[in-house]
Amino acid sequence: MSADITLVNLNMLLIRYGEEADRERHVPLGCLYLTRAWEDVGFSVDFRDYQMCDAEDPFAIETFLAFLEDPARMIGLSCMANLLPFTILAAKALKERYPDRTIVLGGVGSKAVEQAILTRFPWIDVIARGEGELTGLELLRALVHRGDLSTVAGISYRQNGAVRHTADRQRIADLDAIPHPAYHRIDLMQYAGYGMMTSRGCPYPCTFCSVAPVWNNESYSRSPRSIVEEMKVLHREAGVQLFLFQDEFFVSGKQHVLGFCRELERSGLAVHWKAFGRVNLTDEEMMHAMADCGCVELRFGIESGSDAILRRIRKGFTAEESVDLVSRAVEIFPRVDAFYIWGFPFETMDDFNQTLFQMVSFRMMGARILPSLLAYLPQTRVYQDLPPETRLEFCPYLLPEFIFTGHEVLKAGTVELPEKYRHYFDLVTANPDIFPGFFHADLQGNVLPKLALLREFGFYPQEEEPEPDQQNTESCGAHSPRVSPPDLATRA
Repeated sequence: MSADITLVNLNMLLIRYGEEADRERHVPLGCLYLTRAWEDVGFSVDFRDYQMCDAEDPFAIETFLAFLEDPARMIGLSCMANLLPFTILAAKALKERYPDRTIVLGGVGSKAVEQAILTRFPWIDVIARGEGELTGLELLRALVHRGDLSTVAGISYRQNGAVRHTADRQRIADLDAIPHPAYHRIDLMQYAGYGMMTSRGCPYPCTFCSVAPVWNNESYSRSPRSIVEEMKVLHREAGVQLFLFQDEFFVSGKQHVLGFCRELERSGLAVHWKAFGRVNLTDEEMMHAMADCGCVELRFGIESGSDAILRRIRKGFTAEESVDLVSRAVEIFPRVDAFYIWGFPFETMDDFNQTLFQMVSFRMMGARILPSLLAYLPQTRVYQDLPPETRLEFCPYLLPEFIFTGHEVLKAGTVELPEKYRHYFDLVTANPDIFPGFFHADLQGNVLPKLALLREFGFYPQEEEPEPDQQNTESCGAHSPRVSPPDLATRA
């Protein structure tokens, strides 16, 4: 392999329902931004998107190794938290087959657990932290020319048996200066989901959020003109008709959103788009402007119907404000999504019942309700603030939605962990501090009673569940009702 680096996207959307597997390919923006940065300064990049592995079992190690045959001397693996266990074991197999390669782990999956990963898994050589466009350039230069890694800001690595962490790199403030992703390295027509980066980071301190800490709670936005220019490219090159603005802070301010709507209207681009809003930053004038220029779905992170919980998780708005805004939104947009987090360890049943009542009310209004069991990801405040005596419990039939890996089989409200994938979950249970998102706090007293009520009101499938001390593969099915691929897709 003559390339300077082999970069692998391991972020995949794969959900198994019985004998079927739903896969949806989303354009791997992070890896393509990084590829573009390397190529612009003359590095040769061998980019491989594992979403394109169409094997029946992409989690078989031999399948992964075949996909990664003959990699460059430097290998970069990018993953999120849900596939971090698979990535770590796949990296081990990769190192065993190619012991002379340097393996770099990137993406948000390793956030806040870099020390533990490098200490316990010696086959991983370097972890890149934060934005990759600048760190990736310096890191690859140092690796190719055998330079001093201590001079590269934003990395963690092993040196003489000790784990070292360089200083965090300063955030990129001018997002317009970042070139478009390396779309030329993929066949855009092979993808179903077309995300767009309109901002990076969120300044709000929500305690359950795993996204804002990745960006150190700093937020920067692209100009409306920059966003629309990229939309034009994707529309022209791949006929994209539907865009998803996935970043948390698209609605960073009223004037910014109205400016985007005016720019999109001036462009004459007849497309549709979906975005995340924020209750305390959205008003009726803004929503009408968004709908008038093609926004067909607005998504809100409501999280709770209890003011006590909203204050505790530092959401920045009240339950009354949520009711007022959602009741207006459902009259304006074809679809409104309301996301909820349940299972907070400090959430009383009275708090939860207030949330349940609001969920039912919004459903009657016509909003789509998307509840998710709390995931204790390591960078979140809610995890870091757990009392020291808290015992994390792994339940083989109950996993938080945001941690679904694709190994599980969902069967009408059950979650089954096939025996052939047992070693991935053995890794999880042996390292709860690295993978806390797979665990629960107070399963019997906190999680299961709330789940029973969610099932009673139709937010989860009804299914006979075993007691939590029965270590079998039956499940009480804590996952959102199945959403069909057309609903998931961001491509018309």
